[in-house]
Amino acid sequence: MSEQIVSGTRARVLVVGGGVMGGTLVTALLAAGWSARDVEVVETDADRAENVRRTHGVATSAAAGPAAARADVVLVAVKPDVVGDVLAQVAPVLRGGAPVISVAAGVPLAFYEQRLPVATPVVRVMPNTPAVIGKGAAAIAAGSSAAEAHLALTETILASTGLVVRVAEKHLDAVTAISGSGPAYAFYLVDAMAEAGVLLGLPRDLATKLAAATVEGAGAMVVAGEHPTMARERVSSPGGTTMVAVAELDAHGVRAGIVAAAKAAAARSAELGRQSQH
Repeated sequence: MSEQIVSGTRARVLVVGGGVMGGTLVTALLAAGWSARDVEVVETDADRAENVRRTHGVATSAAAGPAAARADVVLVAVKPDVVGDVLAQVAPVLRGGAPVISVAAGVPLAFYEQRLPVATPVVRVMPNTPAVIGKGAAAIAAGSSAAEAHLALTETILASTGLVVRVAEKHLDAVTAISGSGPAYAFYLVDAMAEAGVLLGLPRDLATKLAAATVEGAGAMVVAGEHPTMARERVSSPGGTTMVAVAELDAHGVRAGIVAAAKAAAARSAELGRQSQH
């Protein structure tokens, strides 16, 4: 798929940021069929830029402005506090109609649209860390000038990173709370299960492997169509081990704790979004 079409031309893609997420996007682009010669990465850190060149075989540069002038699509994969500086470099040279796709956490679409040329298509993405192994969950939201073609392009780019869903931007704080921060909840659960295994006499490595495989398998069953409540009830025989275990989870407020954690994460995401506009 090296002949990707955007506004009638083959899409030369610029990825601004060569960190973990930027590298993940480059991998995704190559997996989707882009040629390495059609992908460029802006990275100011020389060692990181060299790693990107060596790993992916793509060109790198240190300045976003000149690179953006060559691009048909710009992917922004930098820390939120750097986005403003990046847009200041990109805006004067951005080709008309070239979409800007952002994976910068918490930065709202309005921030981009106020700083880019009028009618620039912007798509905001909320990914999560398992994207680096192709098991991610990402939500995408369209800006006021983004059309179906721009959402479809974003989905094509992200296809190899895992699940991709479309949402309205107003839902992205909730997405951040569930899938953006969610891997930390899963790691927390795996760690707790492994710790329990150790307390019950299992070697730590074995307990961790069992806990991780169990969480992975349960998640896969839900992805395959199992309703989590029904699946839980099927393994909860009356008076059995699972029934008493789940009762203890409820008694210790685990469900309420997860809901409270997600609410706090969503509130913080909204707060960071407001701060980014000042």
